[in-house]
Amino acid sequence: MARLLLAPMEGLVDDVLRDVLTRVGGYDLAVSEFVRVSGNLLPPRAFQRLCPELGNGSRTRAGTPLVVQLLGSDPGCLAENAAQLVELAPAGIDLNFGCPAPTVNRHGGGAMLLADPEQLLRIVAAVRRVVPPEIPFTAKMRLGVRDTEKTLDCARALAAGGIVALVVHARTRADGYRPPAHWEWIARIRAVVQQPVIANGEVWTVADHLRCCAVSSSDDVMIGRGAVADPFLARRIRAQAAGEGVAADRCDDWRRLQPLLASYWQQVCAKVVARHAPGRLKLWLGSLRRNFVEAEALFMAVRALAGVEEISRVLELHGIPVQRPLG
Repeated sequence: MARLLLAPMEGLVDDVLRDVLTRVGGYDLAVSEFVRVSGNLLPPRAFQRLCPELGNGSRTRAGTPLVVQLLGSDPGCLAENAAQLVELAPAGIDLNFGCPAPTVNRHGGGAMLLADPEQLLRIVAAVRRVVPPEIPFTAKMRLGVRDTEKTLDCARALAAGGIVALVVHARTRADGYRPPAHWEWIARIRAVVQQPVIANGEVWTVADHLRCCAVSSSDDVMIGRGAVADPFLARRIRAQAAGEGVAADRCDDWRRLQPLLASYWQQVCAKVVARHAPGRLKLWLGSLRRNFVEAEALFMAVRALAGVEEISRVLELHGIPVQRPLG
């Protein structure tokens, strides 16, 4: 069957949410948030801190392989850090040429590199030389910086540099995350490169997935915000593809989601300092509101709260069991 990939999302899909979403199931692999490479050789612990799955065979606890993504603009520095990462045996190494964040783009990284296909080629070729063939080496790009004038040249450059697959977020940097995603461009890219091309952008529902595959001519799809807003989306897509129909009982889904929310809250509280934990929960609930009326009610109940203990009490009132430390 066609592959489903869990997208990297800086500041949202970290190892904790990857654990929860891959535990639900349906994903063939996940890609980490980017590891920023900006002039120094990072120690192994820098990769392990962002991607603790590296200590578990580069898999989430549910067994989903994790590809580690690097972001930078210097070919030599990226290659040096990729060689360091290779020693940790990641399930794959991916290069980020799609991030639209101003803080990244100001330093010439992410999507800004799409203005210079020749630099893309230099970067990919340098990293290709240090990544052994048994470790999949991929890249992710957008359609361009402000327009699609260089889209196909960029895709050709990445392919010529030696990647084995390409994820395409079907919008330019200037588009940001505004709909629509221009899936037709993925079909055009597939026509000029031999490597598999994975479609990405604006897949929120099973129907979106079907349309994306049809328009892009790609059977492989990466899902980001849609996966965060509906943790069961990948399973719904799998069920539809298997001819099992798509369950529409959102109340039952909420019951299944409650223990996952409890696990997420517990792990977040253990991972970050107490003052940051509420914000992380609210961020996910904010996305879940798109599909679950219960998440809307819960979000409104915790929105003004800043304390871990008071939020835990509200979660329990909403049927979400919270484990408290003994003693």
